[in-house]
Amino acid sequence: MKPAVKTTIITIAIAVVLLVGALIFVLVNQNSKEPPASADGSSSAPVVRDSSHVLDDAGEGAVTVVEFLDFECEACGAFYPVVEELRQKYDGEITYVIRYFPLPGHLNSRNAALAAEAAAQQGRLDDMYRELFETQEEWGEAQESRADVFRGFAEQLGLDMPAYDKAVADPATTARIDVDFNDGQALGVNSTPTFYVDGEMLQLERFDDLENAINAAMEGR
Repeated sequence: MKPAVKTTIITIAIAVVLLVGALIFVLVNQNSKEPPASADGSSSAPVVRDSSHVLDDAGEGAVTVVEFLDFECEACGAFYPVVEELRQKYDGEITYVIRYFPLPGHLNSRNAALAAEAAAQQGRLDDMYRELFETQEEWGEAQESRADVFRGFAEQLGLDMPAYDKAVADPATTARIDVDFNDGQALGVNSTPTFYVDGEMLQLERFDDLENAINAAMEGR
């Protein structure tokens, strides 16, 4: 990706995150319970669970980057090529984890998360993750369900379709997505994408903040 294009994409994405953050906070929390807290008053929710989905595992001691994402979120879609570039650049040096945070204002964000989780159960999360973001413009912002489109992606990927359909319909799959979403709420996530680097939430202000945070964490090793 050319530097100028990358800068423009990230600048737009950060602007979107900042502009809608307050509104999303209201939508996400209007019916939520008080987040769990530890004895010192901090959130008891973990940034990463043993069950969290790891796209890249660089082993013990590696810098860990966690992204709370919504597959329908335009800002997430704008960050996607930059994230992929960083995953390639720091391959073998960082552990990259994704967690679902389907926003209530996006009709198909949960359907997309269900498709991703169903693919994950067949060991194909990374493939579905890429497919969803690379086709976001085709189905994002639709005002009707696009579950059939996501099922088509599963067929294209050669997934076991009876197993896929069973997973999508299984309440346990929804519950798995809710674990990530509820942890995000408890941690104070109110917009997507929200990144954590070694457990610290990253405040995005400039286009290179994520890479700078990764480098800083590496230097601090």
